[in-house]
Formats: sequence, structure tokens, C-alpha cells
Amino acid sequence: MDGMSGPYPIRGSVSLPEAELMWRFSRSGGPGGQHVNTTDTSVELRFDLANTEALPEVWKARALERLGSRLVGGVVSVRASEHRSQWRNREAAAVRLAALLAEATAPPPKPRRPTRIPRGINERRLREKKQRSDTKRGRSGRDWH
Repeated sequence: MDGMSGPYPIRGSVSLPEAELMWRFSRSGGPGGQHVNTTDTSVELRFDLANTEALPEVWKARALERLGSRLVGGVVSVRASEHRSQWRNREAAAVRLAALLAEATAPPPKPRRPTRIPRGINERRLREKKQRSDTKRGRSGRDWH
């Protein structure tokens, strides 16, 4: 495999700046035999969302609001340890971070415009309700006059 496949696009022409990514490596459990005990394959990727210049201000404000519970001092972190190689875990963490930021910076959905219920539909609903009521009333042994 060739080197790291950066930059990681967030949305449009905006991508994760390699210079602002902070990597930390540690030993991870899971499959790998003795190899796991000797190499730092688990990856933690940190990105300082509060102080970045790479995102437009509107996106940054939106992401800070939406990711508030995940942030520690304005920094968002992502872990990856599912692969046996550090390189693949680095890829997985970077892609995960880019996807997280893409979702967090997405514009809010357009508000739903309320529409009126047509009178015919409402009348039909009430008519069917009345018929159902009459049907059920007819099942009882009592005389309802």
C-alpha cells in the first residue's frame, strides 16, 4: 500500500488540514497474537475544533453546538483499533472524523411548511368514524334508542 491518502474531504472543497490533526498511538487488544503486544496499533485522532482556521465560521459554530457533548476543551477525538495495522487504523480514524464533521456541519433541514387538510378528507374521516361507531354499537345486546 502507498502512503497516507490525505486530505480527507469534509464537504465541498473543505477538507481536514493534516497540520491540525494530532495523532496518538497505543497498544490495542484484539486479534494479532504476539504482534499486538509489541506494536502501537490503536489510534486516537484529535482535532481542535474550537481553534481551527480550516472551517468557515458558520460551519464551526454549527459543529461546536452539535458536538458539544463530545468535545473536551474544544477538541474532538476519535479512536480506531479494529484493524491489526496502524496504517489502516489511521485511515479509519481520519475517515470517521471527516464523516463526523461532515454530519455536524451540515445545514439544518428546511422547516416543514404546514398545509391545510382538505375539507373532503376530514368529512370522510368523520363519516367513517361514525359508521365504525354504529357497527360497534350494533354488536351490543342493549337497545340504544
